[in-house]
Amino acid sequence: MTASSHAEQDYDVVIIGAGPSGSVAASLLQQQGRRVLVLEKQQFPRFSIGESLLPCCMQILEQANMITAVNQAGFQFKNGAAFNANGRATLFDFTDKYTAGPGTTFQVQRGEFDKLLADSASQQGVEIRYKQTVTAVELDDKPQLSVTNDEGENYQVSAKFILDASGFGRVLPRLLDLERPSNLPTRSAIFTHIEDNIEQVDMGNYQFDRNKILISVHPDNQDIWYWLIPFSNGRCSLGVVAEPHLLGDVDKDLEANLLRLVAEEPRLKQLLSKSKIVRDCAKLQGYSANVSTLATDKFALLGNAGEFLDPVFSSGVTIAMQSASMAVDCLGKQLDGERVDWQQDYATPLMRGVDTFRTYVEAWYDGRFQDVIFYETPNPKIKQMICSILAGYAWDESNPFVSEAERRLNMIVELCR
Repeated sequence: MTASSHAEQDYDVVIIGAGPSGSVAASLLQQQGRRVLVLEKQQFPRFSIGESLLPCCMQILEQANMITAVNQAGFQFKNGAAFNANGRATLFDFTDKYTAGPGTTFQVQRGEFDKLLADSASQQGVEIRYKQTVTAVELDDKPQLSVTNDEGENYQVSAKFILDASGFGRVLPRLLDLERPSNLPTRSAIFTHIEDNIEQVDMGNYQFDRNKILISVHPDNQDIWYWLIPFSNGRCSLGVVAEPHLLGDVDKDLEANLLRLVAEEPRLKQLLSKSKIVRDCAKLQGYSANVSTLATDKFALLGNAGEFLDPVFSSGVTIAMQSASMAVDCLGKQLDGERVDWQQDYATPLMRGVDTFRTYVEAWYDGRFQDVIFYETPNPKIKQMICSILAGYAWDESNPFVSEAERRLNMIVELCR
């Protein structure tokens, strides 16, 4: 495609990024009859982490006409989460939750999953251009983007509105100087994929279950935790998360540090005794992020482009899809000539759910939520309410652990302690 063939291009909405939030938003806008263009910097499939979906995502995939494709793709079924610390184990069954809605989902290799969603959007009529880099944005009367294609040619695209679904690329926050430090401490993750060769071993009161993500806590330091996400092909995503000084000299040898830390957690070491690494280890450093503005009448930030909390409860893709759905609702009204208050109608309601997740993320690291999770005789009703949040239903204001997250959590912490 030459630069001249891109000349004077005008759309209702330009979306930066074809990941889950971009593809979902594009499909929902296509259903409204909007002219949509998606600009994606990479070529799909491409590797990404964030591989354990939450059941809440499924209803948004249904809205976007993608659920059949996802259900038929052969991904690993997921029905809950298992937690393991110092010989204590606890399970959350996402079908036994307080909030109505799907109780099962999938664990996915994101390269395949994201391509599936993007292809589904294309099949619904969305135009997606790969290997396109957005280099500048002007937000005058009509937003305009400067783009460089994979042949080094530059062109301009204009739109009535821009959605930034660029994830960790955070295109608009960088170009418009919206970046702000997160209020969460800096943490890093080392991760890889393994051929897991897991055989059931005696793990006390816990039997390993491929239908659940396993979150393990370091025996001597509750600030260090591990994820193990089984896939349907005999592999797992394996990662460790901690403040950088606890991970060793990661610049020297990521793999050695990951294996050393895994060996320090007895159950995980036993479970993975026959596993072998099949992908170069990588690290994500200082990943928590924040912004000064989530949306105006010219643009909105979706998912990680706006704020990323922490991988501990797999909330990233859920927040991404939820933000796509909420932004498209507002955008449809604005494009139809209604007045939209983007702070009141989008940012504030979105952040209610994000802040619910944040409450539990902070409480995980200061130990309060770990005390609740590993409490041996939980109240079944309370466990269902907490299970709803772990299943992604962090916007359900009828759940007291959402509407009064901090107060309710502290109440339960006192009871458990």
